[in-house]
Amino acid sequence: MQVIGSISQAQSLVGQELGVGDWVVIDQKRINEFADVTGDHQWIHVDVERAVAESPYGAPIAHGFLTLSLLPALSKDNFRLEGAKLAINYGLNRVRFLAPVPVDSHIRVRSQLADVAAVDDSTVNLTVLHTIEIDGVSKPAAVAEMIVRAVY
Repeated sequence: MQVIGSISQAQSLVGQELGVGDWVVIDQKRINEFADVTGDHQWIHVDVERAVAESPYGAPIAHGFLTLSLLPALSKDNFRLEGAKLAINYGLNRVRFLAPVPVDSHIRVRSQLADVAAVDDSTVNLTVLHTIEIDGVSKPAAVAEMIVRAVY
């Protein structure tokens, strides 16, 4: 885990990997709960029998937005902003869903600090490139440039 204690330290880390998270299982219960929360009950996610029989993946797959929504939890052990008065998810620059996440897959995130942009003397936007990996699959599930706004 990379600890970032100041804006100048963040600037010195641009281009470096911040960390790699632990594997997390994406099971059917999690997929179904996400479907319930979002109202997205497309059969490819929640109808196990139909997904096995009809989908090109041979099993249900996680929603792309479920995978994306896990970024804060998946990356919490990759880096920490120490001494920041406030840190918020400010937005996303670019997101691509590159490979499906079949039910019972193990995923993790690899985080790299891509950019640091000062907003003012005490506020900075950190752009972190997150690559969500699937255990045993060479193609990532997703890549996302996420902006964290930190106030020191």
